[in-house]
Amino acid sequence: MSKRKKIYKKKGNVIKDLTRKILQVLNQSSSQSFNYKQIASKLNIEDANGRNQIIKKLEDLKGQEKVEETERGKFKVIPLSKYYIGTIDATSNGNAYFICEELEHDIYIPARNLNRAMDNDTVKIYLYQRKKNSREEGDVVEIVKRAKTEFVGVLQLNKNFGFVIPDDPKMYADIFIPKNKLKDAEHGVKVLAKITEWPDNSKNPFGKIKEILGKPGDHNTEIHSILLEYGLPYKFPEKVEHEADKISLEISENEIAKRIDMRDDLTFTIDPKDAKDFDDALSYKVLENGNYEIGIHIADVSHYVQENTILDNEAYDRATSVYLVDRVVPMLPEVLSNGVCSLRPNEEKLTFSAVFEIDQKGHVLNQWFGRTVTYSDKRFAYEEAQEIIESKGDTVSKDVSITGESYKVQPEIVEAILKLDELAKKLRKKRLSAGAITFDRVEVKFILNEEAEPQGVYFKESKDANKLIEEFMLLANRKVAEFVGANKNGTASKKTFVYRIHDEPDVEKLASLQTIVSKFGYTNKIDTKNKKTISKTLNKLLEDVHGKGESNMIETLAVRTMSKAEYSTQNIGHYGLAFDYYSHFTSPIRRYPDVMTHRLLQHYLDGGSSAKAEVYEEKCKHSSEMEYLASKAERDSIKYMQVKYMADHKDQEFEGVISGVTEWGIYVEIIENKCEGMVRIREIKDDYYIYDEKQYALVGQSTQNLYQLGEHVLIKVKQTDLERKHLDFTLLEKINK
Repeated sequence: MSKRKKIYKKKGNVIKDLTRKILQVLNQSSSQSFNYKQIASKLNIEDANGRNQIIKKLEDLKGQEKVEETERGKFKVIPLSKYYIGTIDATSNGNAYFICEELEHDIYIPARNLNRAMDNDTVKIYLYQRKKNSREEGDVVEIVKRAKTEFVGVLQLNKNFGFVIPDDPKMYADIFIPKNKLKDAEHGVKVLAKITEWPDNSKNPFGKIKEILGKPGDHNTEIHSILLEYGLPYKFPEKVEHEADKISLEISENEIAKRIDMRDDLTFTIDPKDAKDFDDALSYKVLENGNYEIGIHIADVSHYVQENTILDNEAYDRATSVYLVDRVVPMLPEVLSNGVCSLRPNEEKLTFSAVFEIDQKGHVLNQWFGRTVTYSDKRFAYEEAQEIIESKGDTVSKDVSITGESYKVQPEIVEAILKLDELAKKLRKKRLSAGAITFDRVEVKFILNEEAEPQGVYFKESKDANKLIEEFMLLANRKVAEFVGANKNGTASKKTFVYRIHDEPDVEKLASLQTIVSKFGYTNKIDTKNKKTISKTLNKLLEDVHGKGESNMIETLAVRTMSKAEYSTQNIGHYGLAFDYYSHFTSPIRRYPDVMTHRLLQHYLDGGSSAKAEVYEEKCKHSSEMEYLASKAERDSIKYMQVKYMADHKDQEFEGVISGVTEWGIYVEIIENKCEGMVRIREIKDDYYIYDEKQYALVGQSTQNLYQLGEHVLIKVKQTDLERKHLDFTLLEKINK
């Protein structure tokens, strides 16, 4: 007999939370009626005292009009407007919050009310108040859809069974694995486990081992674990690789005849020096009237990846390439991404192009979109193009050459890069004056050896060469979206299209940001009067903070005030770029929405009628979700490498900025390498500290000493945890500045 049943048999014992338990039983089968015996059976209550409490409670609920007596002695829940469908946001302490667009605020769900719901599950809840004037709580009455059923974790073996301890801190239950589902996995290895069922009488879900990943702490094991934790694959199925290998690298004369031939136009690529997939190339020509013909040429992925094929289905499922700290997990197999579709130098390629006539002031006078064949004359790394820009074409260093060999750049290419840089700056100036926001964030990069061990850290910053490419890609994306989305009179067309949309920022979050940055001495007000004033004052803040020790933290907080950009067929414009129409056209090798854009654009160029919006909206939603998961995996891989890097620097002292303050401690970001770790409140020994939310600080109760957001401190690494991707710091002293 269970412990619970023994408790209920004690004479006179009051059953805790009986109202909630009865309503939970009735809510789970809201169309049925139950008598007190059936309810008692479902609650494992067998004694007369417990049953009498149920009878009395049912009468109370009937009087409160929460249940109705459908026939003598049978009760059914009265449907109320207090049922909502939304998603679970679990916390690491086992409780959760319920998020629903119909509700003004998130609803707290204590662990006892989760009813086996897990993080990100879509659920139906009942909203109630436990006591008068208390906050509302939610009770999960139905799991509508599981967000995930596969979890990465470490296997703990017993004699006849095992438990997988999930890596995900939000997964509150270990997964029971029967002996016949262990797949010969050994004790202590990291595995991928799939939940197969969750019996009513078990506090743990049952599952099976799907994949054995390896020893915890091993580099490849941890990287693969990061991917699988978010449901992202790290290899292609054999049938997909086989299908890709069938693709011919040859371009037939018949195919060339169907396209505009631009092979004679001066064309080149500018990409990161370690890039292998080249989505885009630029062509440049001076016209007789003194204007410029500039082509943005994009790999014609949709020619090779036809709809509803094995390759297309795999690309759609992945939806994006994933850029981890030490590798790229591509959306398309290598033969496509790095080979046939990559715009490599001195090779003819099939492309989809946006070609513009632009005058000296950066105005677009004419445009053309269509399929082309191109030939790239030269491949530049950003560093090489940057040197041409900075030196005005006078010198080109041998040191930044991709090959390390001496080379000469054709004068016409130097002229093209300088003119494109000049035009890009004019395009950027117009964009900023229209209200675009500039997040020129510093990107942390690691110097890795052949074993993927971090040897050093450097910061990658966007320079003129990067901005040159960015502006022309933005131009192509905007003009393609306008071409399909807007009629000639400027009104919205009714053609279904894939837009990249970005809503306005949250005013409350901007107010919080203002409060935080004022503590750093940035007192200029973020003006929320309208779109332009927000953009102008936010850009001023980002300009002021650039290069400061606290810049990364403030820029991160500023990004969080923004809405999340996503894909949709419903166009609302792109706030951050200040564009009324915007799409993604320029990276089909690594983004599935760009493949959809190419297909739709060609369909409309051919005179086709509007595509079905519901079909594309579903694909947009999937692409947005996969992009979000990929970004989380990318962040986790950086955290993992930061922990790995700091493990070799335990004896070193670092200056850092307090980047977060919580009731359990302070987060500190090291200035010289942007690695972030925690100083736990119990480790600060000079006083007893309490979290003060209003001051964003820990306050010493005896000394009134503050450890406040933005202050500089000296720390040492105390502990590194690769599996949890966590750093613990020891606080040495506060630095007064």
